[in-house]
Amino acid sequence: MELRSFDQLQTWDAVGALPIRVYAMADAQGPDAQTYLERGTFEGKHLRMKGAKLLADGALGSRGAALEAPYTDEPSTTGLLLMSETLLEQKANAFSERGFQVAIHAIGDRANRIVIELLARLTKKRSNARHRVEHAQILSAASVDKLKSAGLVVSFQPTHATSDMPWAVARLGEERLQFAYAWRTVLDLGVHVAFGSDFPVEKPDVLLGLYAARTRQDLSGKPEGGWHPEQRVSGAEALAGFTSGAAYAEFAEERRGMLREGYDADFTALSVDPVDGDAAMLPAAKVLVTVVDGVDVFRAK
Repeated sequence: MELRSFDQLQTWDAVGALPIRVYAMADAQGPDAQTYLERGTFEGKHLRMKGAKLLADGALGSRGAALEAPYTDEPSTTGLLLMSETLLEQKANAFSERGFQVAIHAIGDRANRIVIELLARLTKKRSNARHRVEHAQILSAASVDKLKSAGLVVSFQPTHATSDMPWAVARLGEERLQFAYAWRTVLDLGVHVAFGSDFPVEKPDVLLGLYAARTRQDLSGKPEGGWHPEQRVSGAEALAGFTSGAAYAEFAEERRGMLREGYDADFTALSVDPVDGDAAMLPAAKVLVTVVDGVDVFRAK
């Protein structure tokens, strides 16, 4: 987040005008990085900043994701790292030492290897840091194995799979898809997983995320049975990714993420049961009411 946007959110939060909770991340790569380091983390009423965001590589669609081997449909390139490994580690280490949770965007298998190894080293220095791999789209078998003991949070966006599936095989070939968008694999390791939308890259609608996580299908129900259906998750796991998993990822699991006495009264009521209801009904479901801190911030007419 750029500094002026964060300052505006602070102003609203200070006067009680921020109607939703915001877990912000400092832009650790841009011109405001030094200012964020000097200020440190922030804790307000509805606004918190404990995270710092870095980007290791580009996107798969543009062939900017950093791969170990060339792109299947463009053998002349393996993508790109947005900064050297040395500089990435310097920036990540500086924010970690200042008490920030470091979250690094990693798409390609090379970028994920670098990021997982880097964050694992930082975690050995601060075991409770909950550093995050953002996206973790293309993993290798070695990186999956490293995640078992790395002590990291993996932040997935389920609609990435359903958006990318028409062309991902062209970029990567079938073999590298074994650990692509690998939610089931990572969950089965016992790793803490958070789900999100990656707005504005994807639509912010959590219903689409719940649907994608459970089905790995597009909105017309294709492909039949789901794209690489072995990586689907259950309704309960999908909901947990967006609730208790996300709460853990922002150090709030003892206050939010589930309906429990003494927890913050933050919840949303839907027209379809997100756990046991028909997954095909989720994209057209309606939000009936949204409550933040015990106050209705939205109620359907």
